[in-house]
Amino acid sequence: MTEVHLQNFRGMRAVIFAAGEGGIDTLASVLTKLGLAVERPAALDGPVVDMAAFSSGRDVLFIDGDLEGVLSSAAFSNGLPPAAVIGLVGVEAPSRLKGLMHQGATAFLRKPVYAGAVYTTLFLGVNQHLQRKAIVDQLAEHQDRRRRRRLVIKTIVRIMERHGVDDDEAYSILRRDSMRGRISLEDYCEQYLACRSEPTGSTDDEAADFTLIRR
Repeated sequence: MTEVHLQNFRGMRAVIFAAGEGGIDTLASVLTKLGLAVERPAALDGPVVDMAAFSSGRDVLFIDGDLEGVLSSAAFSNGLPPAAVIGLVGVEAPSRLKGLMHQGATAFLRKPVYAGAVYTTLFLGVNQHLQRKAIVDQLAEHQDRRRRRRLVIKTIVRIMERHGVDDDEAYSILRRDSMRGRISLEDYCEQYLACRSEPTGSTDDEAADFTLIRR
């Protein structure tokens, strides 16, 4: 898989959860110059952020380590926050750094914030998050295909029983029909078993079966 790093952040949204000190005004100014829309909610005390309001590739969250947990890791999807998280660190205590990591931080920006450090940290934080998300999504896809592999085996067995063919011929029939329907092999088998129809090869009854599945 070829890695493509995001370099232009224009059009994205930066949400800063921090007090108005420690160079936060400088951070907001630089982000605006980089083309991001900046939002600064009131300081929060506890994990009360609606994570459904954020999305990867659109948002980046700046979270002050002095706050008591803006995001709740219990609501993360597959262990990931809803968007890239950059920690704002004033006191480099292990407990503060650990707390930010638990909120999904993939980069840290030291307070007081200096303009020259913002782009590098933004680049690292966003791209690290997107890279992790791509790996998690890929693993989830592989696990799902593995889970549904038994559906393929079950469908092949039924084709063999109905048509008296070996497993290679049954697989060829199954693969041909899934391609004809322009869906994955696993999706075809799932629909086929749910409809209790038989994917076949060339007769009118076979075409009717396929039509039933597609509906």
